[in-house]
Amino acid sequence: VQLQASGGGSVQTGGSLRLSCAASGRYLSTYGVGWFRQAPGKEREFVAAITRGGGNTYYADSVKGRFTISRDNAKNTVYLQMNSLKPEDTGVYYCAARSIIGSYYYSDRTYDYWGQGTQVTVSS
Repeated sequence: VQLQASGGGSVQTGGSLRLSCAASGRYLSTYGVGWFRQAPGKEREFVAAITRGGGNTYYADSVKGRFTISRDNAKNTVYLQMNSLKPEDTGVYYCAARSIIGSYYYSDRTYDYWGQGTQVTVSS
């Protein structure tokens, strides 16, 4: 499956963005999907994940209550709605898909396919 992340941009503190992760090649409904981000000089970190059917979602503590992950399997797309953005949310955001079911959704090593990343910049 090929993944295309989009929707990044530059916003001020408190602003909102919605990222999209569009899949091609295979039905995204057969994969769990996660969002990760990487800030300059830092390691890539888990942001949010959603199971195949969308019944379960998971978030990093730093984004709980501000970000919402969702999916529209009919459109083969996963979304990340980001509200109340903070400067520390700045980074390149990647979506990823994985075939396995179960735990370790927060580990990038469990994901098989990655999108190219989209830049999010939050200014104070």
